[in-house]
Parts: sequence; structure tokens; C-alpha cells
Amino acid sequence: MTPHQAVDPYDWPALLALIQRAFAGMEGVIDPPSSLHSLTPAAIADQARSGEVWVIGRPAIACLFLTPRAEALYVGKLAVDPAHQGKGHGRALLSRAETRARALGLPALELQTRVELTANHTIFQRLGFVQTAATAHPGYDRTTTLTFRRPLVG
Repeated sequence: MTPHQAVDPYDWPALLALIQRAFAGMEGVIDPPSSLHSLTPAAIADQARSGEVWVIGRPAIACLFLTPRAEALYVGKLAVDPAHQGKGHGRALLSRAETRARALGLPALELQTRVELTANHTIFQRLGFVQTAATAHPGYDRTTTLTFRRPLVG
């Protein structure tokens, strides 16, 4: 399936429910708890206006948020419904992110993942991402988040 951009009017509550299903496995695994707990349909709509929201399917079975930054296109909330994982939807969305980064004149994709989510680290490294930073959330004296970057070639 081909990704398409989600814009108003859109079923933002359904998209939030998709993200919640996709991220449910993090519950009780990551510390501090996910920012997903404060995500609202209105915040997703704001992301679609200030950045981009891309989805696969109608209704959506996968999504990602894109936010241009000075040095890279930031990839956030990459989520695939558990019933549709392993079918290439995440790769298709990352391919769209690369296309968008090129169109915006940005040299790389960047994302963050929690330190506890080692399977995600492996997946992103297999997709050409390299860890570039390790940071801590406010109030933590240990690494909580890893930043990964994939330079665009060609």
C-alpha cells in the first residue's frame, strides 16, 4: 500500500487509537512512561498542520510523523498496527520520509527510541541508521533515549 498524507478533515481519534495499539508493548517496559500518554487527537491534528502526518490504509494501519529540523527530517511516532506488522509498512513509510527529506533539501533522517527497546535499535540499524547520541529525560541520571540518524545518499 502507498502512504498518503493525512490532513484535515481526518479521523484523528482513530489515528491515536492506532498509535496506542502499536505502542502498547512499551507499557511497563520504558521509564519514564511514553509521551503517548499526553498525545491527543488535537495534538495529532496540530502535527499535521505544523509538520506532516503520513498514513497507510483507509482506515490507517500504519503512520508516522515528520518534522523538518535544521539538519534532518525528524521521524516520530512510527507506528504499525500489530495485526499488520512484518509486512513492509514501516519500510514504506521510511521510504516516504526519505523522499520528503530530499524534497525539503534535508541531508538525513533522524529519530529517537528508548534505550530499553533494543529490538527497535536493531531494526533501525539494519535500515541504515547509526546511533549518534544518548540522552536522559529531565530528572534521570541515566540514558533514557538514543538518537539515530540515516544520511541520505545519492
